Amino acid sequence: MSTKTPPDAEGRTSPMKVALASFIGTTVEYYDFFIYGTAAAIVFPKLFFPEAGPLMGTLLSFATFGVGFLARPLGGIIFGHFGDRVGRKKMLIISLVGMGAATFLMGLLPGYAQIGIAAPILLTVLRLFQGFCVGGEWGGAVLMAVEHAPKGKKGFYGAFPQMGGPAGVSLATVAFLGASQLPGDQFLAWGWRLPFLVSAVLVIVGLVIRLTIAESPAFAAAREKKELVKLPIKEAFRRHPKEIFLVAGTYLSQGVFVYITMAYLVNYGTAVAKIDRTSVLLGVFLAGLVAVVLMPVFGSLSDKYGRKTMYLIGAVAMGVAIGPAFMLINTGVAANFILAVVLVFGIATSPAAGVTGSLFSMVFSREVRYTGASVGYTISQICGSAFAPMIATALFAATQSSDSIVIYLLVVSAISIISVALLPGGWGRKEAAYQNGELQEPGRSGAQMAAEV
Repeated sequence: MSTKTPPDAEGRTSPMKVALASFIGTTVEYYDFFIYGTAAAIVFPKLFFPEAGPLMGTLLSFATFGVGFLARPLGGIIFGHFGDRVGRKKMLIISLVGMGAATFLMGLLPGYAQIGIAAPILLTVLRLFQGFCVGGEWGGAVLMAVEHAPKGKKGFYGAFPQMGGPAGVSLATVAFLGASQLPGDQFLAWGWRLPFLVSAVLVIVGLVIRLTIAESPAFAAAREKKELVKLPIKEAFRRHPKEIFLVAGTYLSQGVFVYITMAYLVNYGTAVAKIDRTSVLLGVFLAGLVAVVLMPVFGSLSDKYGRKTMYLIGAVAMGVAIGPAFMLINTGVAANFILAVVLVFGIATSPAAGVTGSLFSMVFSREVRYTGASVGYTISQICGSAFAPMIATALFAATQSSDSIVIYLLVVSAISIISVALLPGGWGRKEAAYQNGELQEPGRSGAQMAAEV
C-alpha cells in the first residue's frame, strides 16, 4: 500500500502540507549552505589556507564562501527556465539531491596538508555547485507554498519556506556546536566533517517528503491553458525588467544582514570580542529559533496590513538595530553577544523575511514567476550577500573599528528601503485588499498577478 498522502479532489495537496514540505526542504538545503559559512569562520582558514596567515586565511576562506553566490544566478536561470517549462516540483527534487551530494563530498575532502593546492580548488568547485543548486531552490520552494495557498493566506503560507533559512542556520550551528566539543586536535582532524556528512540523512528525509506533494496548481493551470513560454528568462526581462532589479534591491539588506550574522559575527565574536566559541554559536542558534517563530507571525500580519508595509518595517528595523548590536558585542560579554544576535537576526530581519516569498513571487506573472523571482533574488545575493563577510573583515582590518561595518550596513539598509518603496502596490490595509483580490488596483502592472493564483 502506498504511503503517500493523496492530493485532494482537485489534484492539489493541502496548503499546510505543502508549506511544511517547503519548510523542511529549504531547511535541509540551507543547512547544507550555512554549515559552509560556519566552517569558513572556524575551520577552513587553518585546513585549506594554512600558509596564508590568520587574516589572509580568513579573507580567502570567506572568499570561497562568497563564490558560491556567483553560481546562484545561473542556477536561478536554469532551474527557473525548467521550473516554468516542466514544473516546480521536479526542479526542487533535483536541487535538493545536488546540494546534498556537494555537501557530503565536502565532508570527505582532504585538506591542504594532504593534497596541497588541489584542496582549496576542489573546495571552491564544490561550493560553486552548492550555489548553483541553491539558486534554484528558493524560487521553487516559495512558489509551491504561495501558489498552493488560498487567497488571504498567501503571506502566512509563504513564510514557511523562508523559515527554512534560520532553521537551517540553527541546525548547522548545533551540528558545529556538538562537533566542537571534541578536543581541538580531533575537531580539526575529523570532527568538523561530521556536520557535512550528516547532511546525507537530512537530504533523504527532505526528498521523501517532497515526493509526496502535488505540482503547483498555478503551473498546472498555465500548462493547461498553453501559457508556457519558450524562453522564460527572455520573457521575464521583457515583461518585468524594473521588478527584477527592484526585487534585488529590496532583498539586499536582508541577505547582507543574515550572512554578516551567521558567518562574519561568528569570527568577530571569537577573534575580536574574545567571546568563547560555544557562546557565539549558541547565540546564532537561539537567534535562528526566534526567527523561525516570528516569520509566520509577520507573514500572517502581511495578509492584513500588506506585504510591502511589513517588508519596509523590517528594512528599517535592521538599520536601527545594527549600531546597538555592535555596541553590545564589543563589551566582550557572552550574554550581550547572544542578545545582539537575537536582536538583529532573530527580531529585526523577521518582518522582511516573513513576507519575502509572498511579496516577490506575486510581482511576476505565473508563466515566468519561477525565473523572475529567482533571478532577482540571486542578483541580490551576488551584489550583497556573497562577499558581505569578506567586506566586513576588510573594513575592520583597515579601520580597526566596527563603526565602518555599521556604516556599510546602514547604506545597504537605505538601498532596500528605497527599493521596496518603488515596488508596485500600495501600503497598509489598502495594499492588503489589492493583494487579496478584494480591490482592483489601477495600473498596478506586475503585482496584479496575485489574482491568477
